[in-house]
Amino acid sequence: MLLLPGLCGYAGEWSATAAWLTDTHRVYALDPRGHGDSERRPKDVSRTAHVADAAAALGLVGPAVLVGQSLGGHTALLTAARHPRLVTRLVLVEAGPAGDGPGDDSADAIERWLADWPVPFPGRATAAEYLGGGLVGSAWAGGLREHADGWYPAFDRDIMVATVAGAAEPRWDEFEQVVCPTLLVKGERGFMSADEYTRMGRHPMLTAVEVPGAGHDVHLDSPDAWRAALTAFLGGSAGEP
Repeated sequence: MLLLPGLCGYAGEWSATAAWLTDTHRVYALDPRGHGDSERRPKDVSRTAHVADAAAALGLVGPAVLVGQSLGGHTALLTAARHPRLVTRLVLVEAGPAGDGPGDDSADAIERWLADWPVPFPGRATAAEYLGGGLVGSAWAGGLREHADGWYPAFDRDIMVATVAGAAEPRWDEFEQVVCPTLLVKGERGFMSADEYTRMGRHPMLTAVEVPGAGHDVHLDSPDAWRAALTAFLGGSAGEP
């Protein structure tokens, strides 16, 4: 199983999920280019480059269940479409092919959001509270790096903006090319639109689950519901006692 985090995320945010998945699966998580411990300022942050990275990782570990959240889910979707032999099952968490809607300014919104971060944070506890508190805030704060004057993100803002800009184009044609069983997990309070969720649900290989009360980081703020959805999709084998 290969796990891909979302924009500004890092492999370690999947630690709680991996803790129970490793009972039944060999689990890997990937820091995407520009994130975490991967190259911080890659020359190419296109969708093609991210898909190539995921395919290369799958080429090393063998055909696998591919799980991605948000932008990581977008990468996972494109990887499954372009490299069907490498993906046995696909799991999309708050991720789909719609791209930016009319008047959407996702890249600009991400730039404004990151520009408002009060970095350096004096400590991880302060960062966790600022970044949403609870399990979500703690997970996000866990990706920070300590420097002499405080704690900083393990990514550069301009790289994140360029990365998300590459996902603006709708990818419905590629979504229709996915041939493996697919699970879509939407948070009730997440970012995915009802229209995108409904349209994706028409795909013959897709199982859709909406988690009540969950936000965009479903795997972090609703871990029990996330575990139940993924376990059911995998045939009741994942992480059972």
